[in-house]
Amino acid sequence: MSLPKPREVFIQGITKDGRTFRPSCFRPGGAGGKPGMFIGYSPYCVPRVIGGVKFVIVNEALKDIEPMAWDFVMNFARDNELQVSEACSLPDEK
Repeated sequence: MSLPKPREVFIQGITKDGRTFRPSCFRPGGAGGKPGMFIGYSPYCVPRVIGGVKFVIVNEALKDIEPMAWDFVMNFARDNELQVSEACSLPDEK
């Protein structure tokens, strides 16, 4: 029997009252190869654009690996009144 994949938390770049949140460092593909503009992302906290909406997808495994990082991300979402939803990981496309 295999263990289920960790859930993921989807933090939308939209506040609870519908305003677009505009973080200054959102770069889903990294820095785009510009010199001096390197940004790396954790595999547990990844920016994405889904249907034209900016998201940060946070893997629940981050809670066990680095609890302070998990708390920071979740508190950031709460403090900025961002919409948060939970989902199970989708299977990888083949």
